[in-house]
Amino acid sequence: MTVPVILVDADACPVKDEIYRVAWRHEVPVKIVSNSRLRVPDHPQVERVLVSDGFDAADDWIADAATPRSIVVTADILLADRALKAGATVLAPTGKPFTAASIGPAIATRAIMADLRSGMSDGIGGPPPFLKADRSRFLQALDAALVRLKRQV
Repeated sequence: MTVPVILVDADACPVKDEIYRVAWRHEVPVKIVSNSRLRVPDHPQVERVLVSDGFDAADDWIADAATPRSIVVTADILLADRALKAGATVLAPTGKPFTAASIGPAIATRAIMADLRSGMSDGIGGPPPFLKADRSRFLQALDAALVRLKRQV
């Protein structure tokens, strides 16, 4: 069976350093996918994947590469849905897992919030600020997901 791989929706990912640390400890490859040139560590397990700046190009690349042996890290709910359909494990940067049971309500909430934002002239706030506890929860969730995938050999 193939080695697990971590696919990162990297343009706005606040936990890239944490991903590297966990991936190196578990000796799994990481693909940092973005449509802008990001700095990545010079490490044999880290690959920068630069896609075009076309709409959803990074999402399309990740969704096409996702498999049941992948962990996809993204805050994008629609990409999370596509990755889940490919059988991937999906984590938000806060450590919250996206699952088959949680993705439908998340998509519905996203649509409601988009409608609310479009109907308000002064808008409503975005996501809550990223906290130290989110970073810690993410580290634990990523480690647990890798352990689970490595046991499924």
